[in-house]
Amino acid sequence: MNDEELQKLVEHVSLESFHRPFCHRAVFNSRLRTTGGRYLLSTHGLEFNVQQLQHFGIEAFIKIVKHELCHYHLHLCGMGYRHRDADFRTLLKRVGGSRFCGAIPNTGNSSGIRYQYQCVSCGTPFFRKRKLDTKRYVCGACGGKIRLISKKRIDHFS
Repeated sequence: MNDEELQKLVEHVSLESFHRPFCHRAVFNSRLRTTGGRYLLSTHGLEFNVQQLQHFGIEAFIKIVKHELCHYHLHLCGMGYRHRDADFRTLLKRVGGSRFCGAIPNTGNSSGIRYQYQCVSCGTPFFRKRKLDTKRYVCGACGGKIRLISKKRIDHFS
């Protein structure tokens, strides 16, 4: 799908689900990594992550389009367009948009390096993405001192 086909899709979904026209520009943004799309307040344009379409298919992508169109139409109507607003949540549920998009493997800003710490007193393990100052923090379970066990790549916390 190219930008012209995306524009037509967004215009079609807008008319079909919201009964309002989409009068601005919708494009793919290849720099998006951790989000499915975004609504630009200044230009009223929409940008979408092409990898969401490639990995999860057209049905999931249309739900992302509906999500971004909720931001678009609510903002232009002067209603609550943010994720936390009741207007946004109500409209999103009514049109069947997705609240979250799927995580694409091997993307994002996570390095995968994890620090493993352990409490000296009770032995409780701690896993962190960032290094902790062991002089400043203590164990949340018992209040004991924490020490660094290892710095390694861990695929998931167990």
